Amino acid sequence: MTDFSYIRGKITYDRPLADLTWLRVGGPAEMFFQPADPDDLQSFLKSLPLDVPVFPMGVGSNLIVRDGGIKGAVIRMGRGFNHIEVEGHHVRCGVAALDAHVARKAADAGLDLTFLRTIPGAIGGAVRMNAGCYGSYVADHFVEATVITRAGEVRVLGADELEFAYRQSNLPDGWVLTEVVLNAELGAPDELHAKMDAQLKKRDETQPTKDRTAGSTFRNPAGFSSTGQADDTHELKAWKVIDDADMRGATLGGAQMSTKHPNFLINTGGATAADLEGLGEMVRKKVFQTQSIELHWELARVGEPALEK
Repeated sequence: MTDFSYIRGKITYDRPLADLTWLRVGGPAEMFFQPADPDDLQSFLKSLPLDVPVFPMGVGSNLIVRDGGIKGAVIRMGRGFNHIEVEGHHVRCGVAALDAHVARKAADAGLDLTFLRTIPGAIGGAVRMNAGCYGSYVADHFVEATVITRAGEVRVLGADELEFAYRQSNLPDGWVLTEVVLNAELGAPDELHAKMDAQLKKRDETQPTKDRTAGSTFRNPAGFSSTGQADDTHELKAWKVIDDADMRGATLGGAQMSTKHPNFLINTGGATAADLEGLGEMVRKKVFQTQSIELHWELARVGEPALEK
């Protein structure tokens, strides 16, 4: 039995995860660790046997936890990892800092990270999936990230090591991001805030922001997000190919593809993770059958299916 008596954070066993995800589904974490700070996290990973899998969890905004839960250790960063500091043209932030908070604080300082304002979740997840919209991505602003490896070693990674691509990066399993540095162009604070207000208005008009969702379900087949320009085309946008497959509003159990924006999975109430993932797979199958286009999940799906009764 591993001795964690010196750990300053909180360890909980068989901790339900559904209340920590935006979709409100999923089974428990076998071990759930909330580190006090990076040093505490490093000590934990050094002590944790290497055969125990590790899953870093943010605010659960882009995640389906399967009904059987997650084996191993789920690590969720909180207050010790949510700092935001402006350093010249750079913004240094802990991975638990919300994307929207980073965008607003940068704007206050006259730095343009406005593309982050409408992206759900925290910076750690934004880096992990190279989040972006309106033609800007994390990769365009990325300077460096601090990580703690599965063996408990602290490393600083550059963009070349993370190998950013559309909606993905290459971070080894079990490595945990702790801090990120982003670069930003200068802008007038009032103009940056006005730009973000306009983005929020557009998002609320086009996306089901009042429903229980987890953001975009599938990556755009075109391989890029919305440019935000008037001439932006829709032929290979995920919502358009789903719509063309007649899957807008499709349901399975308590899961539904939004009627407002068909690339959003909704828990209408009482959905299981199996309902949500199953509906997503139905959509992928129908799109491929009707258009020979293979959709790729943007939502992360983790954990084990529920045991059959």
